[in-house]
Amino acid sequence: MTPSHKELDVRPVLRNGGEPFHDIMEAVQSLAPGQGFKLIATFKPEPLFRVMGKRGFTHSATEIGNGDWEVLFTPEPGGVADVAASTSAEMPQVWPDPEWHLDLTDLDPPEPMTRILAKTEQMEPGEVLFAVLSREPVFLMPELEKRGHQWVGNFDETGTSYRMLVRVGRGKA
Repeated sequence: MTPSHKELDVRPVLRNGGEPFHDIMEAVQSLAPGQGFKLIATFKPEPLFRVMGKRGFTHSATEIGNGDWEVLFTPEPGGVADVAASTSAEMPQVWPDPEWHLDLTDLDPPEPMTRILAKTEQMEPGEVLFAVLSREPVFLMPELEKRGHQWVGNFDETGTSYRMLVRVGRGKA
């Protein structure tokens, strides 16, 4: 059976000079396990191929005329997305064990982000927090980096929960 694909047409956003990445990530986060994603854009979105590949998706791109493209992102069978990490994440495999654990799977955005950021404010530099969320926290990741923290994360084997380690930094001056 061919997996279903949720469709998002970002051509109007692009034609109006907008940036559709936020809309794309929201659509991806709303996918059911095993569900694919169909993107329609005014160009071949090659930078998105790597982003989606890290999330466990293959892609198939087809030009549909007038310079427009249709891209099918399909989850890899049995595949688990690569671990994503902040640019500053230094050797997460040797980070100390988490001192704090948060199960945020029952909360709707932005509550998981709010709680994680509040907890990091109470932690000492070098301490590690483990959080489980119901979706990938794409808006939390840059905020953690902005505040000088490191993070690593990925989806669990079922693709239904996002696991994240946050190592508190000294903060940005």
